[in-house]
Amino acid sequence: MDAETCYEGGVDLLIRGGTVVTCDAGDRVAPADVLVSGGRIAQIAPHGSIAPRGLVRVLDATGCAVVPGLVQAHVHLCQVLFRGMADDLPLLEWLKQRIWPLEAAHDEASLTASAELGLLEMSLAGTTTVLDMGTVHGHDAVFDACLRSGLRATSGKAMMDQGDGVPAGLRESTRESLDESDRLLRDWRGKGGGRLDYAYAPRFILSCTEELFRGVAARSEQSGARIHTHAAEHAGEREAVRAALGVDDIAALRAWGVTGPRTVLAHGVQLSDAEAAQLASDRTSIVHCPSANLKLGSGIARLADLDSLGVQLALGCDGAPCNNNLDPWQELRHAALLAKITSGTTSFPARRALRLATIDGARALGKDALIGSLEVGKQADIAVVRLDAPHAEPGGDVFSRLVYACKASDVEHVLVAGEFVVRHREHTRLDAGHVRSRARELARKTAARAGL
Repeated sequence: MDAETCYEGGVDLLIRGGTVVTCDAGDRVAPADVLVSGGRIAQIAPHGSIAPRGLVRVLDATGCAVVPGLVQAHVHLCQVLFRGMADDLPLLEWLKQRIWPLEAAHDEASLTASAELGLLEMSLAGTTTVLDMGTVHGHDAVFDACLRSGLRATSGKAMMDQGDGVPAGLRESTRESLDESDRLLRDWRGKGGGRLDYAYAPRFILSCTEELFRGVAARSEQSGARIHTHAAEHAGEREAVRAALGVDDIAALRAWGVTGPRTVLAHGVQLSDAEAAQLASDRTSIVHCPSANLKLGSGIARLADLDSLGVQLALGCDGAPCNNNLDPWQELRHAALLAKITSGTTSFPARRALRLATIDGARALGKDALIGSLEVGKQADIAVVRLDAPHAEPGGDVFSRLVYACKASDVEHVLVAGEFVVRHREHTRLDAGHVRSRARELARKTAARAGL
């Protein structure tokens, strides 16, 4: 019998025989074993040198990289049901003609199905933590799915109190938006043994009033919650903001208090050097979403330049209708390759790219003391990734193999706080067949309600 299948709950786990990629301050890589105890990393030591006390289960990681669980710092779980329904449109038309009508048509069942499908896809690919933006209503269903999935999730309902083309089903008053967000924070923050957290999520300037943004900034200051919004994504969006306010979105957000280490801005494609330097000084995070930026025609964020200017960076897949998958390995590859086009072949090597999806993402969420690297005392959020598939052989630099060659299908095991979420490529908490069938059924019903 395989040693791993002999497990009885409550004992330690020894991940043995792999190549440990720490993503710590020194980016250490070593042939080493990892001992997990009480949900945390208890020891990292050369192969065969750990002598556990008491009962232990052994997980064979021969031929694998043992890496920190990946962090996706910008996703839309509520949109996963819309994959393939909003293709080949620029951003503002994409929102008005497809995404907003579809989101307005959601009910509790379809939101549950959408979130479960996204969580299943991401966890099977090695993602252990997400920063998620929902839709305006029904966000308890998304949090409930996150709770049951076993992943870590910082999430918030989308906030929208104005906007051209916003359907009635998404429009809310400023007071309603703030009150419902406050209620969700009270109800869900800290649930799941601390796995769940709340982020205030005003969608973007064109759908939110200054009063709403200022209210969010005040609440973030008081509660310590993250602010998660979109900015500097698309040239057409920036032009519309400039026409409405007379300034660019970054300047407006900063004037309203939406800046600093608790603020996470998705995209940043259109940032000037001066804006980037200001964000770096404020310690505001930018989440790079290369596939979505390409598909929506938003452009290519100058990732290496932002990095050299000191901007805090992270990585995200964005939504299934603008990507169209939630594979962090594809995002890593795109991020590293596109940086070579914008800033030169040596500007953003694979070793640097992997940090985007690990410790950098954890830092953007304010959780880098707990997750994001493999270090003794940290939470045991771990992905075991096979390096012996034909597309990753015969060898070479491990960072190169992970960033340029590996795929979601190479992820063999995933742990969150030492508990298996994925074991031998099977999700331990979600029934994959049921999730897929429900998603197909409810996608059709939601599209019909939206008139699409």
